[in-house]
Amino acid sequence: MNKNFLALGLAAALLAPQVAGAEGFGINEWSAEGVAMGGARMFAEDDAANVAYNPASITKVKGEVMKSSYTYLSPHGNYKLYDGAGKEIEDGKNVVHAGWAVGSYYVRQINDKEWFGIGAFPRFAMVSEFERASKASTNAFFSKLNGVSVTPTYAHNFDKKWSAAVGAEINYVGLELQKNSYHPVAQMNVGATQTEGESYALGWNAAANYAFDDKNEIGVVYRSRITHSLEADFKMYPASGGKITADAYGVVTLPDSWDIGYNHKFDKKTRLELKATRTNWSTYDALNISLSNPSVPGVLPSNVDSAKNWSNGWRYAIGLEHNFSDKYAAMAGFAFDEASIPYNGGDFMVPTGLRRTYSIGARYNDKKQTVAVALGWMDVGNLDFAGHATDAYKSAHAYDSFTKIASISYQRKF
Repeated sequence: MNKNFLALGLAAALLAPQVAGAEGFGINEWSAEGVAMGGARMFAEDDAANVAYNPASITKVKGEVMKSSYTYLSPHGNYKLYDGAGKEIEDGKNVVHAGWAVGSYYVRQINDKEWFGIGAFPRFAMVSEFERASKASTNAFFSKLNGVSVTPTYAHNFDKKWSAAVGAEINYVGLELQKNSYHPVAQMNVGATQTEGESYALGWNAAANYAFDDKNEIGVVYRSRITHSLEADFKMYPASGGKITADAYGVVTLPDSWDIGYNHKFDKKTRLELKATRTNWSTYDALNISLSNPSVPGVLPSNVDSAKNWSNGWRYAIGLEHNFSDKYAAMAGFAFDEASIPYNGGDFMVPTGLRRTYSIGARYNDKKQTVAVALGWMDVGNLDFAGHATDAYKSAHAYDSFTKIASISYQRKF
């Protein structure tokens, strides 16, 4: 097979949006090895997924490599709803609606100093679902964000100590929101609404690595914020029957972030990674939707506003990798993700508190192929949040939430 045609064909395939959904909003599950090490995988050797975790480390790839990864995430959780007097009025749980985080990567070494890489993976995605007849449904009964970032990347190895990379990011989001429309005076549902649309936007990233010696290395990655102008279709299905349609428009800014990592090799078989990620979630201050051109004039409001006011947060991860031989390795990891959702900005779209993720994995590799598997368990934690004026409750408590994670990756050298 002609290698130039292989690269061109893969790059074209990566431009197609890939389905991704998961509990939470920020996604870190970009490969099985990354899942196994809690996301602390910025300095891996010969791993095409470095395009996602740390573009400056694609200089550690020798030759030409292609990789695919599939991660299954299954969220579970319970909630309680309260009225204005603090009395419990409903308890329930989410409808288990699993999602997939899919990653595809290609890296080619151009010469001793230069590398090219491209990846398609989700940085932001979520899916949540609740019973349509529940009071929680007046806030949201189905929410889904499909997301994928395509990142063509150029990396340069300056010397034995320094390497750096810069890349563009083509970010796709497909958003679907469904809820019951609640009349607070009549205290009844008056219909169901659906908002559905998609958008493409551009961003960029940059990364650098510095090796102190053969055992110690640090790295930093910056990913820019991305602003989406989302055009969508709005539909309302009144309880009395029929359908009302309108054009919907909203602006959402996905946050910029910093990754700072440290790698220590104890010996040729064992290494430890530490990683801290700062995400500026404060860019998600509101989800405001403007409506225009309704099919039934005078029935729909011109704006549907929802304040979020999320706070900036940190994610900390530690990952351990041990090679038993040239072919077999084991990995383990732990990650702690701060809660960024305030009491007055929470909702059933993303009912997520702080997250603790425990994970393990294994890898087999020979001269041409690598297969890795990983299992993880994410303790999502509790979250209390206030209801909105159009919700059938005054406050909510999400608890006993967790996500099951399973991942597999396959890589081949050419």
